[in-house]
Parts: sequence; structure tokens; C-alpha cells
Amino acid sequence: MTSRQGLVSLQKSIKHTTKMKKSIYLSFLTFLVSFASFAQFHTMNIPKNSPKVIESQRLGITDIIINYSSPALRGRDVWNSPNIIPQEGNPIAWRAGANMGTTIAFSTDVLIEGNLLAAGIYGFHILPKNDTYTLIFAHNYDQWGSYYLDLERDVALKVTVNPDTCAKSEQLDYEFLNRTENTLVIGLEWGEKRIPFRVEVDLNKTVVESFRSELRGINTYHWQAWNDAANWCLDYNTNLEEALEWANRSINGGYGSFAANKNVSNMETKIKLLDKLNRDKEMQEAVTDAKSMLVNANDAYGLTKFFLGMSLYQEALDYSEQSIENHPESWFLLLNKGVSNYFLKNKKAAIKDVKAVIKIAPENYKDRLQEIIKEFETDSYQLR
Repeated sequence: MTSRQGLVSLQKSIKHTTKMKKSIYLSFLTFLVSFASFAQFHTMNIPKNSPKVIESQRLGITDIIINYSSPALRGRDVWNSPNIIPQEGNPIAWRAGANMGTTIAFSTDVLIEGNLLAAGIYGFHILPKNDTYTLIFAHNYDQWGSYYLDLERDVALKVTVNPDTCAKSEQLDYEFLNRTENTLVIGLEWGEKRIPFRVEVDLNKTVVESFRSELRGINTYHWQAWNDAANWCLDYNTNLEEALEWANRSINGGYGSFAANKNVSNMETKIKLLDKLNRDKEMQEAVTDAKSMLVNANDAYGLTKFFLGMSLYQEALDYSEQSIENHPESWFLLLNKGVSNYFLKNKKAAIKDVKAVIKIAPENYKDRLQEIIKEFETDSYQLR
């Protein structure tokens, strides 16, 4: 065999050996992958001892969502067992539930026991100590339990609360209690113990900020949205100047008068806002403007009732007379004329108007109309 033939033979031998090693390696790798796949947890849907629970509540416009796993007592004295509820953070804080760490989310800024907490999702942990409980709201919320909670770096807020007693709860759960329009109490209940904490929202601030955002979206094309936002501010006596702008936007529309819709509803809103802002001259101009609108009989009745409710009795009388000319068949407009006369101290004219109404009103209204005459006579009539 020549030296060249020997070299070729050696190269072939090396290639063959390399192929064999590669084949063995790939076979071994396939085995490992197969074994790893076999060893992984399966995805079967099997009931858990501590099932996942999501509780939610809206407070004003603030959404509160609590996500936790709910363990059961199963005869255990959980509050006095450090193996179930660690004490004083020894060795770790309590996850306030089971399995993955409990989380609580707020869609707006809130006050927790009077302390500001920014909108966001927080890990919720508890440090028990001598039957007082320090509640921890942690930025790092995606954790298994409390094992990796860093009390130096993760904590957004700590508050300490005292427990209450409650009806026995076999499963740990969270309750929303004592709700008002801007406050509520969240209570973790397990066994016969409740750990409560108070949540409060700045209703005016959160709602007005939400309006400003929403009115820039699809709602910008709906007069009702602008009018409802203005009315809410009016009802809560807040943000009145901007509310007046919103009422005008409802009436006049946006750029190029797009989506303008002048009607009894938004004109009433505008008048009430001008009255609240003590802009008497502008309010009178708005009243005159409203009276000039061409409306159906029902809207005319509603606008007259509105003037009566605003104690604009002469305006109500004038508008009633005007509306009767436009809608002579509408007995309820004649009734409003009588009511306007009553509040203007024209009792005889008021009674005369109502007697005329009785002649044309539906039968089922006549008893009430007779009562109204008696109330006029005794000066006891009140708007309903």
C-alpha cells in the first residue's frame, strides 16, 4: 500500500468514527429530550386543594381585582400555626393565600388606610405580630408565594391593622364590605378572623380625569357623553367651568359643528351650570335660547317642568302659553300653565286652568286633578 493510499484509508476511518460518534450523540440527545418530556408535569385539569379565585369590585370608576389561591382550614388552627402562617416574617412573610403570591390591582390611585398607593398591580403579603398585621403591597408581584420578597426593595406601601372577628369561613376568601360611593373595606377572612383594610378613592379626581380621556375617543362623537359628563360634575359640584365647556360641546358639536345636537336635555344642563356659577345674564340668555327651540309636546312639557323646578315661574308660564299655541291638544301643557299661575300667586287663574284640564284629560287622571285643585285652594300643592 502506498503512502497516499494509507492516508486516504485513515481519512475514511476518521470520517466513519466521527459519523458514529455523532449518531450516538444524537440518539442520546433524543433520549434525554424524550425523558425530559416524560418527566414534565402534565396539563390535566385536576381539582386543587387551594383553588384559584379572582374577586373584583368597582369603586366609583376604580376597578379592584384580587387574585389568590384559597386554602381550607381542614380542622387546622391556622392562625396559631407558624408552619401555615409565618409569624413576624420568620422565615418569610405570609403570601395571604396559597400557591402563587396573592396580587391586588387598582386601576387608579387609591388611599390604603389613608396612605397613597399608585395605580398598578401589587403583590400582597402580610407580616403577623402579636395579633396585629402589617400589610405589604409589593411592586414585584409575579412570585411564587413570598419566598423571594425583598422587604428592602420591593415594598411600595406598608400599613398595620388590627383584626376583627367574623362568621366562620372554612375557605380563605376576600370580602368587599361597607361600600360607599368612594370607600370600602377589603377583608381577608379565614376561620373566624378577618383582617380588614380601608380603600378610598378621590371620586371627583378619578372620574373627571376619566371623562377627559374618554371624551377624546369614540365618545367625542356623541352629544349624550358630553352632556352626561357635564351633568355628573354638576351633581357633585366639581369642575364646573370645564363642565360648562362640555355642555356647550354637546350643544354646538366639535370642529365644524360636527355632531352638534341642541336639545332640551343639554340646554337644561347648560342653564343649571350657569345658575350654579352665578352667571345670571348668561343664564337668562340660555333660557331665552331654550324657549325658542321647536320641540314636540313632551319636550315642551319637560322644559316647563324644568323652569318650575328652577323657580323660574314667569318663564314657565310664558313658555306654557307659547307651547299650548303650538300643541293645543296637549292637556298636560295646560296643567303646567295652571301650576305656573299657582306659584305666581294667581290662584284663581290656576284653579280655572286645572278645571279646564279636567274636561279634556284622560279619565284615569281626573281624580288627581281634583286633588290638585284642593291643594291649590289650601296652599298645600308641591311639585313632584
